[in-house]
Amino acid sequence: MRVIYNEQMADLANLLGEMAGLAGQAMEQATQSLLQADLGLAEQVIGEQDRISVMIAEAEERAFALLALQAPVAGDLRQVVSAIQIVGDVNRMGALALHVAKVTRRRHPAHALPESVNGYFAEMGRIAVNMGAGAKEVLESRDPERAAQLNQDDEAMDDLHRHLFTLLMDRDWKYGVAAAVDVTLLGRYYERFADHAVEIGRRVIFLVTGVLPSDEDLETS
Repeated sequence: MRVIYNEQMADLANLLGEMAGLAGQAMEQATQSLLQADLGLAEQVIGEQDRISVMIAEAEERAFALLALQAPVAGDLRQVVSAIQIVGDVNRMGALALHVAKVTRRRHPAHALPESVNGYFAEMGRIAVNMGAGAKEVLESRDPERAAQLNQDDEAMDDLHRHLFTLLMDRDWKYGVAAAVDVTLLGRYYERFADHAVEIGRRVIFLVTGVLPSDEDLETS
């Protein structure tokens, strides 16, 4: 029974890692569609969401089956509960990439972003993609040190997000209300994507060590 449980947990961890990787790829494509006003690429991201949804349902089913059939306790229970929580984080990451693609589609054929902020979103997209790849790596390796490093990328994302607000509040902003709303929403989507990647890292640290690190712990790691 123990061998079967370990195999099932390993399979679930690999599935979660694959899903995190797909969320990162979706955000990469969504960012390209946003910067290039590429409707075809946006539609591709939107269409792929069904595949991620199927995987989310499968991961949830596997996790709850482990909980119901294996009756785990102590460290084993911690692993299953963490896996269920991670499913939710990965699900949100995929949904946030989807939101970015939908903004592209809604504004097409126009660009959703003023050209002056393209550089910020290109960098936010790069960070988000790296964090998606990092979340995948952490889920597969269960390396708590690598998991803690995700917070460093999140800090860079937060800095960019804060700077966007200084641009929006500047009296020289000349792109109108609609563009300001799009920039605000899009900035939030990227910021939240990064936050969920950090949460995955925190949960991996918890399932490995039994201690859920605080934000302060991650900042000093």
